[in-house]
Amino acid sequence: MKSCEFAVLFTPEGEQLALHPAKPWNVHPRPQRKRDSFFCLNGPWEFSVNDGESEEILVPFPPESLLSGIHRRLGPRPKLYYRRTFALPAGFLRGRVLLHFGAVDQTAEVFFNNSFVGRHTGGYEPFSFDVTPFLAEKNVVEVCVTDELDTHVLPYGKQCEKRGGMWYTPVSGIWQTVWLESVPETYVRDLRIETGTDSADIFADGVSDGTVTVRTPTGTIDVPLKDGHAHIVPEHPRMWSPEDPYLYEFTIRAGEDTVQSYFALRTLDIRTVDGIPRLCLNGKPYFFHGLLDQGYWSDGLFTPASPVCYENDIRAMKELGFNMLRKHIKTEPELFYYDCDRLGMVVFQDMVNNGAYSFLRDTALPTIGLKRLPDKHLHRDPETRAAFETAMEETVRRLYSHPCICCWTIFNEGWGQFDSGRMYRKLKELDTTRFIDTASGWFTGAESDVVSPHVYFKPVKLKKADKPLVLSEFGGYSYKPEGHAFNLTKTYGYQFFSKQEDFENALVKLYENEIIPAVPMGLCAAVYTQVSDVEDETNGLLSYDRRVRKVDAARMKKIAEKLKI
Repeated sequence: MKSCEFAVLFTPEGEQLALHPAKPWNVHPRPQRKRDSFFCLNGPWEFSVNDGESEEILVPFPPESLLSGIHRRLGPRPKLYYRRTFALPAGFLRGRVLLHFGAVDQTAEVFFNNSFVGRHTGGYEPFSFDVTPFLAEKNVVEVCVTDELDTHVLPYGKQCEKRGGMWYTPVSGIWQTVWLESVPETYVRDLRIETGTDSADIFADGVSDGTVTVRTPTGTIDVPLKDGHAHIVPEHPRMWSPEDPYLYEFTIRAGEDTVQSYFALRTLDIRTVDGIPRLCLNGKPYFFHGLLDQGYWSDGLFTPASPVCYENDIRAMKELGFNMLRKHIKTEPELFYYDCDRLGMVVFQDMVNNGAYSFLRDTALPTIGLKRLPDKHLHRDPETRAAFETAMEETVRRLYSHPCICCWTIFNEGWGQFDSGRMYRKLKELDTTRFIDTASGWFTGAESDVVSPHVYFKPVKLKKADKPLVLSEFGGYSYKPEGHAFNLTKTYGYQFFSKQEDFENALVKLYENEIIPAVPMGLCAAVYTQVSDVEDETNGLLSYDRRVRKVDAARMKKIAEKLKI
């Protein structure tokens, strides 16, 4: 396994050791709409909390993380202040200058050279402002951030002020790349890419006419862009799959604007094969052999030390035979999805939950069998519902063109779940091309593309269904490698092992006896918990610092072979 070279290590007492210096995130953060006018603002910023003393923070790492240089909890509802002074390089300005933020948790007010330029609410979405009217020879950008995690109105995922067990250290403030780009007066504002078995449609918002140059396995083709639309039909279409993740790179030239991007050809549908409903990739039944991926890092929390850490995780899981990650109630920077696109890793993408969590309703009762509950009138607060719908729309809009994403999960285990039938229909209107798992785990309704149980604490025994079966969580076996544990006194998991050999043998037995036999009766996907340990949770196939792989690659690849349909 290739570990992330910047991951933090732990002493036997659980103390975090000093890091090698983190490489800056000086990488273009938007591979599907890329220009050469990229100016990165990551690095040292001035920082203060609640009007306190000024400190230095390393952006884009959240202040609660070790890599940020702050590394402390900020308390409930902190007010954070960021400040950075810079000068633009000569020749950078060529029309308009846009200031971009990958994500800021939760509400950001942005000032540029003492002028207020805009406000954004939502901790997981990118946003930008045109700062052209405020430019000077020396520029100052200031960001005031508020985080109201305790209200549970905005999507928050696994963040919890009282972390522990399956709840993790919260993050605040800037946690993705801050950058500038220069664009002409008329420019490609957004791209939407729709593909099928033999063609692609490119929709470019903001421009009308131009040329799209596509690089294919046999050369390049030029296709006209008319009224912002180009229809591309490559010769001898090459389909995308985890086994052959081929990407068609293309360049749009429209007026003075030039944008680089890519697409992939692949299809998803549900077909009945030998009397069994199957999830199909490119017209054929395909088993999605997956892992739960929380997207947490020992040193950076929401943000790994370097973008290469995404690639290393993906490659490590492919080396074990997995072809799918269920990105669990978190969305990531574009670079993660680009790596999945180019390396061949399917993503089942969760929406980020909000709303209140109840242990009794959302965990205890479903665990003993109460898994059907009318949800039309659950979580009735209109502000909370509206925040979830807005975030869902933005998630689909932002990630729609990534071929790696094959399934959307709306709700997970009842957290914040409401009116699931209406939400399923709304999501179908936003995206007709992907599978939808409306209620992963329980509180199921009739409107979903799949049947999606979670099974912990007992053997996996699935019944045949009239929809494809997706075991969207199972396993969670715990093994705690000495010297690589976050919490020495508490351990969270669903079955516990003190020796690595026993852990691996139990995992192999679980697949051999319970998962592989379920495939002939209709199991189409299975998601083991999980990629890596996360804080108290030690049920990963990797340790939290990514230094220990707990299973043998050859044994895991044999399992993957047996799961193929």
